[in-house]
Amino acid sequence: MTQHASGPLSGITVIDLSRILAGPYCTFLMAEMGARVIKVEPPKGGDDARAYGPYVNGKSTYFASVNRGKESIALDLKKDEDKRIFEKLLEKADVVVENFRPGTMEKLGFGWETLHKKFPKLIYASASGFGHTGPNSKDPAYDMVMQGMGGIMSITGNEGQPPSRVGMSIGDIGAGLYTAVAVNAALVHRLKTGESTKIDIAMFDCQLALLENAIMRYTVEGEIPGPLGARHPTITPFQAFKTQTGAIIIAAGNDGLFVKMCEALGLSGLATSPDYKSNALRQKHHKQLEHSIESVLKGAPTNHWLEVLGKAGVPCGPINNVEQAISHPQVAARNMIVEVPDGSGGTLKLAGNPLKMSAFADPKTRRAAPDLDADRAAILAYVGG
Repeated sequence: MTQHASGPLSGITVIDLSRILAGPYCTFLMAEMGARVIKVEPPKGGDDARAYGPYVNGKSTYFASVNRGKESIALDLKKDEDKRIFEKLLEKADVVVENFRPGTMEKLGFGWETLHKKFPKLIYASASGFGHTGPNSKDPAYDMVMQGMGGIMSITGNEGQPPSRVGMSIGDIGAGLYTAVAVNAALVHRLKTGESTKIDIAMFDCQLALLENAIMRYTVEGEIPGPLGARHPTITPFQAFKTQTGAIIIAAGNDGLFVKMCEALGLSGLATSPDYKSNALRQKHHKQLEHSIESVLKGAPTNHWLEVLGKAGVPCGPINNVEQAISHPQVAARNMIVEVPDGSGGTLKLAGNPLKMSAFADPKTRRAAPDLDADRAAILAYVGG
């Protein structure tokens, strides 16, 4: 039997039918928290993500990044023999996670109603494009489609520029995070009541939930938000400013920080100006305020201003690229890059676990993602052959 990590979900078994990103990200988080995650994949090719690059020694690092620490068994759920193995797994499982299009599990004979009767303690979690209800429930969906339909692309990028997606798969990752939260809540509910639950997470719903104040600005003020580049929609100054060597983020989120910023930049007159006495006024006059601040910032390099503003206690930061971000000393201090075997004697460096808990260790290494069907023998032994 594969040794499993300790964690708050130690002793919980998850059957993972999901593929690509949203579902696998949910189960990846559960594996990081100590759950045993058994990935059930189709025999021909397995999870689609196994075919996504970049590759190391012929293996997908995309797949490795969100499937580390799991086990794999290949089953064809249209075949009776494999269906019987799958049902034996479900007998021992606490949670099953899938991200098929609604109706697929019912066609296979494993929909919620059927499983709930056979396995009354089993929590059923589904992450799909539009959820299991509504006029679009059967429509296919991918991250990019959800970013467009859910409004996030409409507020991303610079004004007057072509549409821009968020620079990572916020549609899939958002759904994976919400699914993981719901599964953990369902486990607590079962612990208190003995009752299992169906979880129905829609990527589209998650995109709306992530819109934050954009929905309020529309429902309260009737304003349809648009892209603002690197400027906050309701707080000023809270944006990227040009410097002599690039740009700096300054987040003066209240009146006191605004005064500190002005004093640090030698712009004390701005702090007493009637145009900038409150955030509402600063928001109204943001263009002239931005011009005044940048006229000073352009006189020195970014690092100079980071030091000056940092000493003044004003929240600020550089705009790092990925290399600079993961090289920051805070990353090593927080163990946010971990090593995973790549299958050929080397290691992959992947993002660590941001869920830090005092009761559990956060090791610097993790178990590798499984090859397709790699754990078949151990899994069959687990269910009794």
